[in-house]
Order: sequence, then C-alpha cells, then structure tokens
Amino acid sequence: MDQHRATRPRPLRHATEADGGGAAHAPAIARADARRRMPREARHPNALTAPPINRGSMPTHPWQGFRAGTAAGLLQAASRLLGAGAPAARAAQEPWERAAARRRAAFLCIAILSSVVATVLFANARPDDTAPALKVAQVALFGALSAWVVTGFVTALMGFWVTLRGDRHGLSAREVQDVPLAADVRTALIMPICEEHVPTVFAGLRATCESLAGTGQAPQFDVFVLSDSSDPATLAAERAAWEELRAALAVQPGTQVEVYYRRRARRTHRKAGNVADFCRRWGRDYRYMVVLDADSVMSGDCVVTLAKLMEAHPRAGIIQTATQPIGHVTLHARAQQFAARVTGRLFTLGLQFWQLGESHYWGHNAILRVEPFMRHCGLAPLPGKGGLSGGIMSHDFVEAALMRRAGYHVWLVPDLAGSYEQQPPDLLSELQRDRRWCQGNLQNARLIAEPGLHRVHRAMFAIGAMSYLSAPLWLAFLVSGAALWISSGGSPLGDVAATPTELVALWLWALCMLFLPRVLGLVAVVLRREQAAFGGIPRLLAGAAFETVLALLQAPVRMLAHSLFVLVALTGIKLHWTSPPREASGLGWGDAAARLLPLTAAAAALAAGIAWADPHAVAALLPVAVPLLLSVPVAVLTSHVEVGAALRARGLLLIPEESWSPAVLRRARLHAGRAARLLRAA
Repeated sequence: MDQHRATRPRPLRHATEADGGGAAHAPAIARADARRRMPREARHPNALTAPPINRGSMPTHPWQGFRAGTAAGLLQAASRLLGAGAPAARAAQEPWERAAARRRAAFLCIAILSSVVATVLFANARPDDTAPALKVAQVALFGALSAWVVTGFVTALMGFWVTLRGDRHGLSAREVQDVPLAADVRTALIMPICEEHVPTVFAGLRATCESLAGTGQAPQFDVFVLSDSSDPATLAAERAAWEELRAALAVQPGTQVEVYYRRRARRTHRKAGNVADFCRRWGRDYRYMVVLDADSVMSGDCVVTLAKLMEAHPRAGIIQTATQPIGHVTLHARAQQFAARVTGRLFTLGLQFWQLGESHYWGHNAILRVEPFMRHCGLAPLPGKGGLSGGIMSHDFVEAALMRRAGYHVWLVPDLAGSYEQQPPDLLSELQRDRRWCQGNLQNARLIAEPGLHRVHRAMFAIGAMSYLSAPLWLAFLVSGAALWISSGGSPLGDVAATPTELVALWLWALCMLFLPRVLGLVAVVLRREQAAFGGIPRLLAGAAFETVLALLQAPVRMLAHSLFVLVALTGIKLHWTSPPREASGLGWGDAAARLLPLTAAAAALAAGIAWADPHAVAALLPVAVPLLLSVPVAVLTSHVEVGAALRARGLLLIPEESWSPAVLRRARLHAGRAARLLRAA
C-alpha cells in the first residue's frame, strides 16, 4: 500500500448508513474504499474530485478593540520600563531576535533624525508674515510625508547593504539545498479562484504541476483548485479545464500530483473564507500548505525547497517567497516588472533585513504550517458599520500577525528563485486592484492596538495604511503650499538667487530620497554581474530612464485615484470585490476617458482656482497638471501589447526572465498559447 495514501482517513459514511439504510449502498462504498486504498500507480492519478473529508476546527476569536488593546499595551510598556522579567526574556531570545532589535533601533534613529532635520529646515524656509495656521498645517504635513519617504529610503539602503555583505541571520534557500525531504511530509497546494480567466489560470497551474512532478517528489504533494465562481459559463469552463488537466497529467510518465477541484456552495468571507473552508475539510491531512493566487506560477524546486525550509525550522509558521512579476507584454506591465526586478529587489532585501523572523505574508506564493494556522489564524469580522468593518479583506498581514502572536516565526526568503506572478496589464487594472487593497489596509489599521501583537506587525499595519493615506496627504501638501505662497504675495518660482539655502538643501534631500534607491538598484545589478541579462549596461540604463519617466507621468494619477479610494473607504461606500483581468486586451479610448477624465477635470478645476488667485502659482503645479492632462493617452498607449513587444524587441525594459525564460514559465506560455488557439478556433 502506498504510504502516502495510507495516512489518509477512511471516507465519511453516507447518511443512509447511519440510519440503517446503508445496506443498499454497501457494495458501491466498498468498491470506493478499495479504489482509494489502491497504490497511486494502479489507478488514474486524479480519479477523485476531492479526497475524503477529515473535519477539523478553525476557531475565530472576537477582536478586543482599540480601547482594550491600548490598555493592555500600556501595561506591557510599564512592565518593560520596570524591568519585570527582562533578563529572562533577553536570555530566551534567539540570535536573530537580538540582531533584529539592533537593526530596528538603527532604522528608527536614521529615519527620525533625518525627518526632524528636514522638517526644521522646511519650517525655517516658510514665510513668517502671513497665514500662521496654514504654515503650521503644511509643516505638519511635510513632517509626516518626510518620515514616510525616509522609511522607504532606509529600507532600500539596508537592502543595498545586504547586496554587498549578505545577511547571516536571514533565512536562505541555500541551507537546505542538499537536504532530502522526509517521505512523511505532506503538503497541499491550494489555489482559490473566483471568476478568473480560466485558460490562463490552468495553464500556469499545469506548468506548476509538471515542474513539481519533475522533482520526483510528486507523491508528497496534492493540488486543490478552490472555486468561488458563480457564473455558469465560468463554472463550466473551470470544470472542463480541470478535467483536461487531470487527463493530461494522467498520460505523463512517472508519478504525477493529485489535482482536486471544489466549488463552495456558501461563498463567505472571500478568499480568506475559501482557505478556511479548505482547512476545516482537509487541513488535518497535511503538515503544510502552499497558497497560490490565480496568476501564480511556481517551479517544483521552489515548492520543494519551501517544504524543506519548514522542516529545518520547526518554529516557522509562514515562509514567504519574493515573487517576481512576469507574464504580460504590455508597456505598463513590463515597466512594472522591470522596476520590481531592479529597485524592488532592494526593498525586499531591506524588509527582510529589519524584519527577519517577524516578516509579513502577501497571501500567495508562500508556505504555511497548517496546524497552528488553523488554531490561531481564524479571522473574526471587525465589529461596527461602514467600509472599515465586516469581514477582513487584506487577510494576509493579519494572518502573519496572528501567527507571530502565537509564537511562530514569519520569514521572507529573498534568494529563493522560481516564484512568479502577473502584474495588472494596464493602469486602470492596477487602480482597480488598488481600490480593494486600499480598503483592506485601512481596515487593518483598526487592529494596531490589538493585544499580544508584536511591534513589527503593528508597524506593518501602519505602513500598509500609510501606503494609501500618503496620497491625500501629498495632495493636501501641494494645495496648501500653493495657498501659502499666494497668501504671502510671493511666487513659488520666484528669483532663484533669492531662494533660501534651506529650501535648496531640501530639494537636494528630496531628490536623494526619491531617486537614490533607483540608482542603488542599478549598481546592485552590476555588482551581481547581471547586466547582460538586462540587455547590457546601455539598455539597462535606457530602460531605467524610460521606467522613471513613465512612473513620473503616472504618479499624479495614482495620487488622485488613491485619494478618492481613501475617501470611499472612510465614508463606507460599498466596494465590489473583483479581480483584475489576467489577460491583456488593450484599453479603449472611451473606457480610459470615462475613468480618468473626471480626475483630470477635478485637477483642472483646482488649477483654475489657483490661477484665478495668482497666475504665477500655476507654474508650480505643472509637474502634476501635465501628467493629468496626458493621463488618457498614456493609459491607452501603455495598455497595448504591440508597444511593449516593440520595446522588448529593442532590448528595452528587459529582465532576466525574458532574456532566458525558466522552464516553468516556458511551459506556462506554451499551455496558455495552446488554450488561446483552441478558444479562437471554437
């Protein structure tokens, strides 16, 4: 008997068995039992729609609320100040925890000192004779925004340090490179989906399954497609794609992974509810689970390495991979994946440097320890009414915080290759995704004071909220600045020679904070000797310049859109949860104009009001006004595959995964292309 399958419990009896009516069904049940006990090699590898249910519990606990959490936090702070249990606590700390404490102290010192100096310089450069209240408001805005910018800069700086020196306290895939995976380790790969583009989803999943089978570890892994779709056509397509996938795997040589499909009848709590439903039904059958998104593609080596890292670190509750965006060929998507590969890598390394075993979880392309996840990570809805109450949307950050509160570690592994996801194909799709992310991150801010959470995860809740709150703060800063100059009778673009020294220093400081991470990202590429995979140094620099210009053109659109999203979230307007498109179809001029022209009109009205008060002040708004006026053509042109493909043919915005595509991505594209041809033929 196959050892892997022998550990699976017998199926639950039918209701008719329990009340004495099971005799008629006994032969069929006996045949099913016998088939389940057969070795994998003797039967169709995906003969069952779903394995026998092995019920488990995943309890939820009510949130304590801000007031109770604040009181508990004050008591903990007082205990630390009095030194109660401090020596014992320090002795119980692991080496990485002591290193993390030192790094976070350095992080805070650099961030606070830089922000305070910059804010003082800014306050001294403001006019003193008029509108004192307006001046105070703008200085306060500058202080908050400078702290936000410095936080990102210091994180990138720490990432560059890791590039130069490495990190002996971090988790690394190299430590389990030659370690075999124990035969009794069972892992489920779960892919929650809801109204997705079915051919793309199953093309990536098939490539992942084939790659996993190629490792020789297939008997230890099962795959579950967990559907929350409701459209009959989508459901039919999902079922047909699943049948085709299991049939295709059945004819492959060697042992293949099991692939199961389940559609929930009661679709509660979105993705988090779908994952919890899986845990309650089958979680007890598995030691670990790898959560995939609908656009995820992972190599078999990556998945197996995650399981081996979990085995090597028994206190690890979640291990997150550093996913690389790849897939779409539109200019927008290629610019985003180029930025993620060059500059984003520094931020990933920097986050891991100061978070270490208290990192965050992105909700996909990560492995979780099932038993503590079921015991500690059940999510109760937030009490109250409005947009920031109800079921938790951005569940991943909360689950990481709860896992750490339970005593387990949460790690990010930046050097583990083979983890991929798609970027939204165009700007409007990105904003559609950001709208729900915004509401979810603002919702999580309500949990900052929850008792027992570690300080790093409280900080991550604040950072997540500030990712979107910074947009209206920037908008308010720009408007208040123009109003301040108008009230003082001056001009923001007055005599350059008369510009205060403090203001010149601040301009240089701001440029350094915003653009030095991009420069350090380019230097890091060269230090790793990867420039050839980016098309060589000239094309690498040209791609970086092109991506920077595009980012500057899109930044004002994001600022206004995110400001609107914050307003929507805070006012409780109902949010429709939809996934961004997985296929690039190109934006139409009418669609782009309908979505973006209202933002442009609002900005134009504001500029007109400022121009009426002082025509000279309009010049200071040109860096924002011009991109907004160009927002529709920029959104349309960057959404088309032809433009992105033309730049790729010239070697611009090239990344290593395009120069030499990994096998799992080549297989995913092969299957997606075949599905697209069949769809067109039909």
